Amino acid sequence: MALKAAGRQSLVDTVVEALRAQLAAGEWQVGTRIPTEHALAEQLQVGRNTVREAVRVLVHAGMLRSRQGEGTFVVSTADPAEIMRGVQRAGIRDVLELRIALEAEAARLAALRHEPADLERMREALDAQAALEDSDGQPHSGSLELYADHDIAFHKAVVEAAHNTALTATYGWFSSSVREALVSALDDQAMPKIVHGDHRAVLDAIAHGDPDAAERATRALLEKPKRAVESLLAGE
Repeated sequence: MALKAAGRQSLVDTVVEALRAQLAAGEWQVGTRIPTEHALAEQLQVGRNTVREAVRVLVHAGMLRSRQGEGTFVVSTADPAEIMRGVQRAGIRDVLELRIALEAEAARLAALRHEPADLERMREALDAQAALEDSDGQPHSGSLELYADHDIAFHKAVVEAAHNTALTATYGWFSSSVREALVSALDDQAMPKIVHGDHRAVLDAIAHGDPDAAERATRALLEKPKRAVESLLAGE
């Protein structure tokens, strides 16, 4: 299979896509070793340096792992970056539904595993956000971005308080989509405004070590914007 591209970098990109497609198609299973650089270069009819650079890209992406003296092995057949691009293209309802799934479990675990420093980060985020509100509880004009940042900081602190590395990493990837949806919602009069009492309920349940209450409070907090979005979609 000969690959053609306009220039060297484009050729590397083309090889990356070819290898990614083979991984996605199950050409090599997770845990197995992929063919050598020489074999891949012959298969794709490109230079070994091009294959080496393409493999390096996929190692960095988390799909492959190189072991000194052993070869390169498959870690994942799905590109995490592509998965996250799909999340970023998702609609606000999809984002909220995923938030509920991740954050409700995170709050439950946080109630069982939190440390004092975790609670302090949550309190600091809520206090900083409250400082940006006017007498009606609305963010001051021109402060939406920072207001959203403090809200995200609170939710990330809840997730981190679960002390689950995989959950923290997943939410870290996901948080940019959460922030984008939040900024959009804050600027939309049809969306419910952030209520600090709802956030405090999550914090209090975690602080008291009540996993059921923490999960309920998180679901209640996020169900409000979800219902508003569903109402708007139903009226289209």
